[in-house]
Amino acid sequence: MGAAAVDLLYWRNVKQSGAVFSSVLLLLFSLTQFSVVSVGAYLALAALSATISFRIYKSVLQAVQKTDEGHPFKGYLDMELSLSQDQISKYADKILLYTNTCMKELRRLFLVQDLIDSLKFAVLMWLLTYVGALFNGLTLLILAVVSMFTMPVVYEKHQAQIDQYVGLIRTHVNSVVGKIQAKIPGAKRKEE
Repeated sequence: MGAAAVDLLYWRNVKQSGAVFSSVLLLLFSLTQFSVVSVGAYLALAALSATISFRIYKSVLQAVQKTDEGHPFKGYLDMELSLSQDQISKYADKILLYTNTCMKELRRLFLVQDLIDSLKFAVLMWLLTYVGALFNGLTLLILAVVSMFTMPVVYEKHQAQIDQYVGLIRTHVNSVVGKIQAKIPGAKRKEE
């Protein structure tokens, strides 16, 4: 994760983090009420209204003051806006690597290469059926965004206590998994 993203999530610049957080939440809440097409169209209309109004304002101002400043967005119009072949190749390679890794892991889990991992995956999928019954995907996305902007700050302020409880939970879970592995034949992990 880039340094700018970390600063954003840790609220180093409160105004910038607040603007991004509120914009993303507003977009997500809009998507709960309207379709993606409607929200996209409204955002485009809002942006066009702002840029057309600014352009007309600057044109009238130039006419009244009799100045020749030119197009107000000339700097942006002159900017190069394209992806190089190297950038596209780099991102395509990353997507390909991620896709292949996911496919190999799913094959390993579904074809029960390791019984314990496949059972953990089954339990996770079973739990997700309950999560899916309670929340839709957009609600989960809103919760994820709120968590991304709050949990790093909470962890930073209460790191010692959180680490202590996470250590206790991890120890307990490892002991339970060890007991289960000992009782199920063929469930012992291979030494890696």
